[in-house]
Amino acid sequence: MSDAAKQITLTIDGVEVSVEAGTTVLQAAEHAGVVVPHYCYHPGIPSRPAQCRMCLVEIEGQPKLQPSCVFPAGDGMVVHTTSETAETARKSVIEFLLLNHPLDCPICDAAGQCMLQDYAFETGQLRSRYAEAKMVLGRDRVAEDILYFGDRCIVCTRCVRFMEDIAGDNALVVAQRGHKAYIDTFPGRDLDHAFRGNIVDVCPVGALVHEDFVFKARAWDMDSAPGICPGCSTGCNIEVNVKENQVVRTKPRLNPDVNSYWMCDHGRRSLVMSNRGVRAEAPLVRQGGELEPASWNEALAWIAGELGDSNGMAVVSAGASNEALFYTRGLLDRIGIKGGTFQVEQGGEETLTGFPKLKLRADRAPNVAGAELHDFKRADGLPDVPDGATLVVLGDALSNAPADYGANAGFFLYVGSHLDPAAGNATAILPAATIPETDGTFVNFEGRVQRFHRALRSPGVARPAWMFLSRLLEQLGGEPGVREIGDAFAAMATGTARMEAMSWAGLG
Repeated sequence: MSDAAKQITLTIDGVEVSVEAGTTVLQAAEHAGVVVPHYCYHPGIPSRPAQCRMCLVEIEGQPKLQPSCVFPAGDGMVVHTTSETAETARKSVIEFLLLNHPLDCPICDAAGQCMLQDYAFETGQLRSRYAEAKMVLGRDRVAEDILYFGDRCIVCTRCVRFMEDIAGDNALVVAQRGHKAYIDTFPGRDLDHAFRGNIVDVCPVGALVHEDFVFKARAWDMDSAPGICPGCSTGCNIEVNVKENQVVRTKPRLNPDVNSYWMCDHGRRSLVMSNRGVRAEAPLVRQGGELEPASWNEALAWIAGELGDSNGMAVVSAGASNEALFYTRGLLDRIGIKGGTFQVEQGGEETLTGFPKLKLRADRAPNVAGAELHDFKRADGLPDVPDGATLVVLGDALSNAPADYGANAGFFLYVGSHLDPAAGNATAILPAATIPETDGTFVNFEGRVQRFHRALRSPGVARPAWMFLSRLLEQLGGEPGVREIGDAFAAMATGTARMEAMSWAGLG
């Protein structure tokens, strides 16, 4: 049996746990459900300098306390994380960290999710014995969009080690030594890496902050929902943070098979920008040459009466969910429109050296594979619309269209969230929820089906496209419409060969 597969058993705070040989004491404690305070250790960063000394534990037979983040677990080892000696050492570390740390928790953007705040409260160190004036380091800009608050920094070096070990970029360094140490860019170097935003995520305190998040929200102000980044075809798993029905921040969510703990800066901006522009908030149908508001029942009945067998065309978005694409395909088949196209914005690729599977990919859309799965074809531009033809458009496909696009169509159905200039030529507009306003799935570049969840309320009476398109199909003589995402996914899985063994509840 290899060392990597060999199992060892140790006892941590009275809890017996079996782990693989080579596991550190801190990792073994996590397996046992024992929390060992730490700062410099991060599970996604390979280098472990053991310099914060917060994770010191007492190990029977050892002459002194050991840093659990680097000390290998041994068979038969007995570990005490809450002994008087270990807790005294931990309190000393916190006291030293708080010597010059400003007590500005009420205005700090990390308040409520700060590890220093948590541990200081847990140990009861809410007052300092230090009477002298604190050393002030001030604020600096380490990147175009990242601020560094030197006073708050505990020099855990997570940020520096992320850039070196994972990003493969040594632009970030520790300047000076001892109590004067601080984080800075190397002279003559710019921190311009495409994944630099992750240094904010790994910071255990409020020293590194995205400039567009400063003073916007606190942890207790925000609601969160699990999502999938729409920035490219990688499909990074993310956490969407929302305040007052606006996306204020996106953070990576751990998925070892897709993006680990990381995401790119392009992806961070994608959802924050999703609600910009003029939104479609109610169904509109063209009456007497003008688009007039209508109820959902009126609009769907009117469209069903106007849509007949057609040799028209369709344009969809590779940013639409699989469920919306499935029901769009069903509608097109019902009215006799074959094919359909989509465009994909292209950009440069950026790789994360320490996690080579994770890339900012050239296809700047999350569901290219899903659009192809539903028989839509990639195109270099918008197709020409023959005079009098039926045109069906789904999603943001009109965002870069000429203002007169579709004006010559016989019947133009626009299913979308934003009223782009060309949408004004539509015969009927059905207001769709944006990706953060609905539940659904994407298929990433490797064929992995992943689900995302609703984080925002839709404006007006906008609804998920799969919901009202299924009702429109019902009006045209199809199956009953669906109101729940599980039912929509089940209908899609039944009608899609590559998904027939899948269920909404069974997706990771």
